[in-house]
Amino acid sequence: MSFSGKRALVTGAGSGIGAAVARRLAAAGAEVIVADLSPKTVADELGARAVVLDVRDEEQVAPAMADLDVLVNVAGIGSTTNAPETPLDVWENVFAVNARGTFLCCKHAIPGMAARGGGSIVNIASVAGLVGLRNRAAYCASKGAVISLTRALAVDHVADGIRVNAVAPGTVDSPWVRRLVDDVGESLDALRTRQPLGRLGTPEEIADAVAYLAAAEFVTGSLLVIDGGLTAA
Repeated sequence: MSFSGKRALVTGAGSGIGAAVARRLAAAGAEVIVADLSPKTVADELGARAVVLDVRDEEQVAPAMADLDVLVNVAGIGSTTNAPETPLDVWENVFAVNARGTFLCCKHAIPGMAARGGGSIVNIASVAGLVGLRNRAAYCASKGAVISLTRALAVDHVADGIRVNAVAPGTVDSPWVRRLVDDVGESLDALRTRQPLGRLGTPEEIADAVAYLAAAEFVTGSLLVIDGGLTAA
């Protein structure tokens, strides 16, 4: 598939899944904008435009979303507590990044896409939005919100030629997951044994799913689960 002539912005593109998505779209010919709190390394690697972006801040988000053909919302943070042990500020920050950040980027990208005759949005959700995971209360809730928002946007803007889909990764071997493992004292080996396929996903596998949805003209309002069989077990 080719994204030649398409301008694509990827949030959370400084590392992990976001960086893999930026590389995948650039390899397919897109003009990629690398948006992250620390975008320079990946942007320099790709010869792409870097945008320092805090997705929680509408004043930063609004101008960054101009003139896009493709938007991929990857920026996200996690949580490692159950509800009684989750401080309110942690709950609110998880929602601010994962749910509000996705909403703000979509809110400000959609008018320009509609004016340009259409576009494609892919949101990174999680299997945590589909099943309950222990000690992930805020994260599960926020990713459930991303899934529901994706479907609502797809219905609202189909007449504008805008397709909105989401990917729900399972456990992916990324810097974010490695930090989370360290925080809770788990091991990557323990995570691998819980996967029916016996291994973790890779950022590149998620990037391939994103590229498919970004280009699939008969797909909107869909959630593509990429989890090694986790939710089927």
